[in-house]
Amino acid sequence: MGVQRGKDILLKLEDPAGSGLFVTVAGLRARTISLNARTVDITDADSPGAWRELLPGASVRTVSVSGSGVFRDSAGDEAVRASFFAQEARNWQIILPDFGQLDGAFQVAALEYAGEYDGEAVYSLTLASAGAINFVAL
Repeated sequence: MGVQRGKDILLKLEDPAGSGLFVTVAGLRARTISLNARTVDITDADSPGAWRELLPGASVRTVSVSGSGVFRDSAGDEAVRASFFAQEARNWQIILPDFGQLDGAFQVAALEYAGEYDGEAVYSLTLASAGAINFVAL
């Protein structure tokens, strides 16, 4: 993977009807995508050399997406806000050019609004994976 522009990362939300059509909901200025696997420690008194042992394939995997920026339009703002207040898991796509695409159910875990009196309103949001996440290399 070569050097990439951060602005090329896209965050898309599936329409509420579940038609499979995804639309970009916001202009993100800062983004963080975290892929995690919480391990299961099975170390006991008989572990060789007292080294920690992990149970293969038993980890709990999660994806977290955080970002801030400006909404593209009021429809994007409304879709994210409605998803937050409903606390529903919706299908999202996170596209990382020249790397891959993450698809799956995410829940809006945090949503913040802010703004200076002489500037635009900005938001911050955090998405938490709420089921299996598929990765497709691009």
